[in-house]
Amino acid sequence: PEIVSIIGANGSGKSTMLKSIGRLLRPRKGVVALNGKDIHTLPARVVARDMSILPQSPHAPDDITVKDLVSFGRTPYRNFFGSNGNDDAEIIRWALKETNIESFAYRSVNTLSGGERQRAWIAMALAQKTGIMLLDEPITFLDIHHQFEIMELLQRLNEKYNITVIMVIHDLNHAAKFSHRIIAVKHGNVVRDGTPAKVITEETLSEVFGIKAQILSMNGSIICIPYGVCR
Repeated sequence: PEIVSIIGANGSGKSTMLKSIGRLLRPRKGVVALNGKDIHTLPARVVARDMSILPQSPHAPDDITVKDLVSFGRTPYRNFFGSNGNDDAEIIRWALKETNIESFAYRSVNTLSGGERQRAWIAMALAQKTGIMLLDEPITFLDIHHQFEIMELLQRLNEKYNITVIMVIHDLNHAAKFSHRIIAVKHGNVVRDGTPAKVITEETLSEVFGIKAQILSMNGSIICIPYGVCR
């Protein structure tokens, strides 16, 4: 299981690619396969048991508590009458603990900080017990501390529970540090696909973003230092 980051300029097709992977959009050509089957031939409930999706800047109902939000992650497993299964309560507690928000369980989601709220949404996705987690810009609008907090959480979930994480991300240094694989997109096409060292290069950044950058290696990570635009 990998952490895969999709990068590209605004309007390059990053979110469209993520939505296609997540069955929210049907591709005009080709097939998105899940467990060897066309994802659009599978029932939504089946897909939801294999793949969780967090859109950019999700919104919660007014005054919903964190615990109730996380409980929505169990929806694919509820019976016809909407009742929770016997193990749902334990899974919800587990998801709260793994995202370190147990102390927020009975607080309203709209009272949380941006970083706390994002952890609550990730806890909801975690409660789905899927092997794949899709996230659209999970650290947008967060300060640098909470950006690292969320990225380290996703890294830990990947390593501890073998969850494949596929995300759209703008910060190239976060993508380089935390990803096993990076996909660079331009005009809806994949320009580069490979390890951070293969994708985060001066040539790729010039082609995809139109920027000049110096690429360094520090503590085993690739560091990108932009210094101008290509003329």
